[in-house]
Amino acid sequence: MKPFLTVCGPAVVFLQPNIDTDVIIRIERLMNVAREDLGKYAFEALRLDENGEPVDDCVFNMPHNRGAPILIAGENFGCGSSREGAVWALESMGFQCVIAESFGDIFYNNCLQNGILPVRLIRQGIADLVDDVNAGQRVTADLHAQTISASQACSHGFEIDQLKRDALLSGLDDIKSTLRLDAEIVAWQRADRQSRPWVWPVE
Repeated sequence: MKPFLTVCGPAVVFLQPNIDTDVIIRIERLMNVAREDLGKYAFEALRLDENGEPVDDCVFNMPHNRGAPILIAGENFGCGSSREGAVWALESMGFQCVIAESFGDIFYNNCLQNGILPVRLIRQGIADLVDDVNAGQRVTADLHAQTISASQACSHGFEIDQLKRDALLSGLDDIKSTLRLDAEIVAWQRADRQSRPWVWPVE
């Protein structure tokens, strides 16, 4: 997981509400497709027609949106099942930040665990960003400052759990964050083994 600092670039605007994780990536794709290749199948029900051909007016197929690092999504984005592969698929598409009015709770936490910044903004903030994107502005997500901006007149702060923020800035998931305290954990175990030997298995 790479540290997340600041991301700046074009944004894809996809405001359809209640997009669940099965729309983001179908479950069968997680069985036989490598994680780094999942982006080819993300949103496939929207991107491809019944013959498997690209749908021209789908925002994800438009040339100017290819490789965009930021997704501006509709409310309740990532609802449904808890599959982590939905986040992997977005990552494989190149997205590093997803902005929405609200998220599915498990999806939101899966983003944080995989180095994607999920940002909750109020409806007016989303509308302001969309106006700027439609006017050709690039979007900047600054985790240090906790701001999303597109033009000098449009900057919005966002809230994020500070432990999660620090982990993202350092590129650490929960396991790596815990392992940073390895010396303290070992010292506690040693002391507890001496004070309560009966709770520890015999080696």
